[in-house]
Amino acid sequence: MQTNPTNPTNRSPWWALGGTAFGFLLPFVGFGCIAAVCVMSFTGMSALTYGGAPVDSSVHLSGPLSGPAVAVIDINGEIVSGSSASLGVSSLASSGDIIPLVAQAAANSDVKAILLRINSPGGSVVPSDEIYHALKGCGKPIVVLMGEMTASGGYYISMAGQFLIANPNTLTGSIGVISSFPEASELMKNLGITVSVIKSGKVKDIGSLYRPMTAEEMALWQSVIDETYESFVQIVAEGRQMPVEKVRKLADGSVYTGRQALALGMIDALGYPEDAVAKAAELGGITGTPRVILLAPPAASLLSTLLSGRMNQSLLPDNFLDGLLAPKLEYRWTGQ
Repeated sequence: MQTNPTNPTNRSPWWALGGTAFGFLLPFVGFGCIAAVCVMSFTGMSALTYGGAPVDSSVHLSGPLSGPAVAVIDINGEIVSGSSASLGVSSLASSGDIIPLVAQAAANSDVKAILLRINSPGGSVVPSDEIYHALKGCGKPIVVLMGEMTASGGYYISMAGQFLIANPNTLTGSIGVISSFPEASELMKNLGITVSVIKSGKVKDIGSLYRPMTAEEMALWQSVIDETYESFVQIVAEGRQMPVEKVRKLADGSVYTGRQALALGMIDALGYPEDAVAKAAELGGITGTPRVILLAPPAASLLSTLLSGRMNQSLLPDNFLDGLLAPKLEYRWTGQ
């Protein structure tokens, strides 16, 4: 008897097995395709490519729509490493966000000068230095406009500028280094909590929450502070073309108003945003009304943040406590 090839009852058992497998996998394949489309639609191509190479994220602020430009880069809030978890809930000056903007300005032939607007109490030593280094190497003239506060790490970064302008009431300076070590041994004793620590060296747990620091450990950490402090002093001496000993007299952690900073040679002028734009255009060789553009990192979407796990990680209590209690060097003014 001749079989009918179109009759399902005559097909090999492999057809049934394949159909079952396809039916099982179909929901997963569909979910993957939907997720990929959602990621592309929510994040946008700029967010996907921003970390790999400088992209055009400029926003026109004023002046002509084309031609030579002054690029504005903002440094607002605490200076930290990495990229800030976005969603618009934090105000951080993240080196991972700012350095690509500097690279974008450097690569854009229309950008003739950078206007760096700083409103920051400072922050961690390493990202402050990384941002400073990127600015020093960008090859464009830089004007710094200080906001309400440009202190410690904010002042460190401003040393990359050729001309510093502050509001008369700006708080600036706070040249120095600080580290804080919380210690809760008495509290833990009262709670009846003991902690056993096994370590490879006697200072391996320096700054431990569970015991006071020894005199030897204090001296060791002070040497680290002193070394970092000397680097800060040298950066200021170079940036302000000022004798090291004069900088050292100013560098006791004090903050100064804009007026005081001008009298001490810590800034170049008192002024306002329009003055800073005009000076940047002058240093960049721009005649007439300059085009002013704002460079800002593209915002990550809710979906991309969820998929990357950044939001979940930032909300975990243990990560928060690790960041709060871990020993670190900071160019930060703590008097706020």
